Amino acid sequence: MLAQEKLMTVEELAKLPPDQSRGELIRGEFSSMSPAGHSHGSIASNILLFVATFVRDHKLGKTYAAETGFILARDPDTVRAPDAAFVRTERLANQPATGFFEGAPDLAVEVISPSETVDEVESKVIDYLEAGTALVWLIYPRTQTVTIYRSLTDIEILTIEGTLDGGKLLPGFSVSLQEIFE
Repeated sequence: MLAQEKLMTVEELAKLPPDQSRGELIRGEFSSMSPAGHSHGSIASNILLFVATFVRDHKLGKTYAAETGFILARDPDTVRAPDAAFVRTERLANQPATGFFEGAPDLAVEVISPSETVDEVESKVIDYLEAGTALVWLIYPRTQTVTIYRSLTDIEILTIEGTLDGGKLLPGFSVSLQEIFE
């Protein structure tokens, strides 16, 4: 009988030294990530700026920058780190002052890297939606498109001429894709 490899927990991930902790925990297995390229970082910054300004101006909650860990599942543990995220005010009250966010973001934004596989991207979307994320935006720099997931069956793809809106989660929010990809 083969010995099973011990799965990592959220608590063990939190204790890793900074030079060893850049990544995500996916069903108990650590997946390291290299730093984002400049285009990826610029696009992530653009979308976060638009969302953060809207959220702040309308006092809707908090936004989070890349590498903020969200605990999506326990036993085995999953911690995802979207490129940008939003959480509604009413969900913030019981959060601990330190550590990862306990639960899923209401909005998760992922800028898709050229090295990511379809399986990896689909896994992220499923993890977010199953954990309770209301809206997932996948931003594809190469094709200058955004895929919007409201559920696994409510999916929309926007091209560069399109306008991204916040739907029921961020009513009144909109930004052209051209502004995101500038």
